[in-house]
Amino acid sequence: MIDRQIEKELQILKNEFPIIAILGPRQSGKTTLAQKVFSKYEYVSFEDYDVYEFAENDPRGFLSRYNENVIFDEIQRNPKIISYLQTHVDKMKKNGTIVITGSHNFLLMEQISQSLAGRVGITKLLPFSINEIIEVENDKNELLFKGFYPRIYDQGIRPEVFYKNYIATYVEKDIRQISKVMKLDVFIKFMRILAGRTGQELNLKSIGEDCGVSHNTIQEWISILEASFIIFRLKPYHKNYNKRLVKTPKIYFTDTGLVCNLLGIRKKEELDYHFLKGNIFETFIINEVLKLNYNLGERFELYYWRDNHKKEIDLIVDFGLKQYGIEIKSSETINEKYFDGLKYWRELTNIDNGNMYLIYGGEENLIRNEMNVVSWNNIFNGMIKNSI
Repeated sequence: MIDRQIEKELQILKNEFPIIAILGPRQSGKTTLAQKVFSKYEYVSFEDYDVYEFAENDPRGFLSRYNENVIFDEIQRNPKIISYLQTHVDKMKKNGTIVITGSHNFLLMEQISQSLAGRVGITKLLPFSINEIIEVENDKNELLFKGFYPRIYDQGIRPEVFYKNYIATYVEKDIRQISKVMKLDVFIKFMRILAGRTGQELNLKSIGEDCGVSHNTIQEWISILEASFIIFRLKPYHKNYNKRLVKTPKIYFTDTGLVCNLLGIRKKEELDYHFLKGNIFETFIINEVLKLNYNLGERFELYYWRDNHKKEIDLIVDFGLKQYGIEIKSSETINEKYFDGLKYWRELTNIDNGNMYLIYGGEENLIRNEMNVVSWNNIFNGMIKNSI
């Protein structure tokens, strides 16, 4: 079993809150993680109809049966039980007694914010990070093509088979629960079109025209994918340095394997020649930083920066008093022009050279132009570890 970096954060939260929530996309390893870290806890799944019916019809009786030291898995299937957890844990007055897992972010977060404010420590688990899986798979294109969902590695499932079933299950099961999407075939078409926009600014009108639906519908569908942790929006950096800024967020999928499947990429060799190779690699790197942030307890904010002259920084890691600028290039060869955006941003901000990074597709780690050049497989040790 592959250790997850977030395990340390869960152990800390266990001593701080009566309830620990593990949220994340379907199949990201939430159940396995919960059962490993809280191995002595009783396991209860709301996917079991008898469990669901008991909790639905008699929530107080249900909680008296499963009093403490229990994992409630897939709790979004019965969000009503969350409102009863408040008085339940208030009576116990003990930390770390209940673990909940769930896949639908806004449905759970709405219930949590209303019922469990101050009583729950929230974590977000995405699929494997490169730091967790590098000893199992270290071929870059193989990783981008296969993606990072645990079952592909734990059970040796072929990526094309996994994602075909993943998409079908997600659309048929989760989408019907979250929203009244009537034309599921159009929704899948929307997902394929959106996969072609990963790493790009979100243009609702353009996507709507390609899908044949209104931009309001696209906005709703974007929110559904975000709620299920399938995609996320990277916000533009707010500080303008006396420049006119682009204010539109970028859109990224949370797994490159899913992107490759939706784009019809059928083997890793196709990545080298695909017109979205750079976008897929950028998606991978930004996801790695996002995963590290979640695994460490969300210690920083992530943005991108672009002005109206198309000067851009791919990623800004904001620690509040300190910012780090990151340029991302898929090439294995370092080109001097790759530093242009970093140099431009340095002149605007007077940021230290040590806070500037070029993450690229090669294997070397070095200093160039007094800036840090970091390999794709060394993000944690080469950048994040030095920043936190």
